[in-house]
Amino acid sequence: MADSILKVFSRGLWKEVAPLRFALGICPALAVSTNVESALGMGMAVLFVLLLSNGLVSAIRNIVPDKVRIAVFISIIATGVVIVELVMQAYFYPLFLVLGIWIPLIVVNCLVLGRAEAFARKNPVHLSLADAVGMGLGFTMSLVVISSIREVLGNGTWLGFMIMPQGYPGFDYLLRPAGAFLVFGLVLAGMNLISSKIEDNKIKKRMG
Repeated sequence: MADSILKVFSRGLWKEVAPLRFALGICPALAVSTNVESALGMGMAVLFVLLLSNGLVSAIRNIVPDKVRIAVFISIIATGVVIVELVMQAYFYPLFLVLGIWIPLIVVNCLVLGRAEAFARKNPVHLSLADAVGMGLGFTMSLVVISSIREVLGNGTWLGFMIMPQGYPGFDYLLRPAGAFLVFGLVLAGMNLISSKIEDNKIKKRMG
């Protein structure tokens, strides 16, 4: 059981990391990645909703008729999003204002609904929760990497702290939508390059 949980969990950290491998959840990934703080906030929100939706969908998978399962899944996801929205308004209001419309749009995030439909409804609760944690952390790490590049090179800061030399002009282009696509493409290319190197090394080891 432990091996299965570890395998499911680790899949979302690299092999199936959502925004980079399957192009799921790209819109919020690019929209909120101008700085690390907002990227972390969105990542944690998606992680919470994934945990709630995967856990509940898996728990009731045998009693929900197929004809209404999508409606039930969306209702569960919407409940999680409402909880996130209320908690952010109460305790993290500045972050809530920054994330804005992207919080309620988690309801239609392909990553969340996709994991409920493709994994949670077919697997037991413990594996569904492991899948949620792995996918959620993978999504969060992807946002942090993209936002770190954009914030550091675009503004000279990281988490709001100035880390570049005084007088650093910054590349405003990276803080704009087109810059988001550029950084996303570079990160994706780097990830594919690393993956190909790993596969080449595995082939060489097998050939002796």
